[in-house]
Amino acid sequence: MALNFADLFEHAVDAFGERIAVTCGDTQVTYTELDERVNRLAHHLARIGVGPGDHVGLYARNSIPAVETLLAACKLRSGTVNINYRYTERELAYMFSDSDMAALVCDRELAPRVEAVAKDAPGLRGTVIIDDGSEAAIGDGIEYEAALAAASPERDFPPRSNDDLYILYTGGTTGFPKGVMWRHE
Repeated sequence: MALNFADLFEHAVDAFGERIAVTCGDTQVTYTELDERVNRLAHHLARIGVGPGDHVGLYARNSIPAVETLLAACKLRSGTVNINYRYTERELAYMFSDSDMAALVCDRELAPRVEAVAKDAPGLRGTVIIDDGSEAAIGDGIEYEAALAAASPERDFPPRSNDDLYILYTGGTTGFPKGVMWRHE
């Protein structure tokens, strides 16, 4: 039995792709629709150099694109780094440096904070901006839907491992947040 998040998700897609996978507000997507969007994001991230063992920051509120980001990173064998949208610039600067992010997906309203601390992530190869209805400037990022539109929907990723990692940063009650690595299995 597969014990990798991406493999388990793909099994669900193949078993009942027409069922609703995620609902957020008035928007819902089926497993098949979600899989296509996840594949597109994964291909975009791979095109900018994200691969196995790299870290993808997720700096967004709960949304369908947030779920897509988690799964896209898993398909690439990359670790997702959750970033609390309440963090101050000081905490963000620390996390950007400490987590060694290769890419970042964030809500548009948070993009100005990203711009202010991006220098603290020297390995950051690209930022993808989720349209959240705000008017914030996106700086050097690419719009989420544009990134998806320009990428392949194919599910053509190499095999994954039960040892692939998910990275969870704690709340930092004793100082700065601490990264904890969890194997998919």
